[in-house]
Amino acid sequence: MCTGGCARCLGGTLIPLAVFAVLANILLFFPGGKVVDDNSHLSDEVWYFGGILGSGVLMIFPALVFLGLQNNDCCGCCGNESCGKRFAMFTSTLFAVVGFLGAAYSFIVSAVSINKGPKCFMTNNTWGYPFHDGDYLNDQALWSKCEEPRDVVPWNLTLFSILLVIGGIQMVLCAIQVINGLLGTLCGDCQCCGCCGGDRPV
Repeated sequence: MCTGGCARCLGGTLIPLAVFAVLANILLFFPGGKVVDDNSHLSDEVWYFGGILGSGVLMIFPALVFLGLQNNDCCGCCGNESCGKRFAMFTSTLFAVVGFLGAAYSFIVSAVSINKGPKCFMTNNTWGYPFHDGDYLNDQALWSKCEEPRDVVPWNLTLFSILLVIGGIQMVLCAIQVINGLLGTLCGDCQCCGCCGGDRPV
């Protein structure tokens, strides 16, 4: 597949992943599907906006760049057939690095939150984090330590797990585009389009 076509495919995959990540992060503001009376009762990691910022906003820009590569005009450098295309592929590599860092941020925030567990109203009548080092992951009986919000443990675990998976997939896709972009920069795309008007290899 041409490097531009590959980038377009990656961009088309990243867009829905970014949308799902934003939605998952928004749902985390409603633990157990309910509105909290005090925002301080939300888990700290919710406010780090891993899904909204890392896997969302920082992923949209690289995805749009990738989508536009296949139709990029390759006459961007003083009429040189290959220079414009190669520069576009190099630029996409930089955006892919930004996307990778954003996805990594979301991945790390999600992993930390899953290990830490949710903030909740505990049996000692205080708000805090009753779990330690992910102990609740292997012992569902410990979930009873959280009295409110109801079902906050499976809610946070499910949504942060989704963000963890999305972040992991996005990192892989952005890493692929880094390699693809470098290949496109060094070797050129498989064909030249736009005002160059030809299907000649570059």
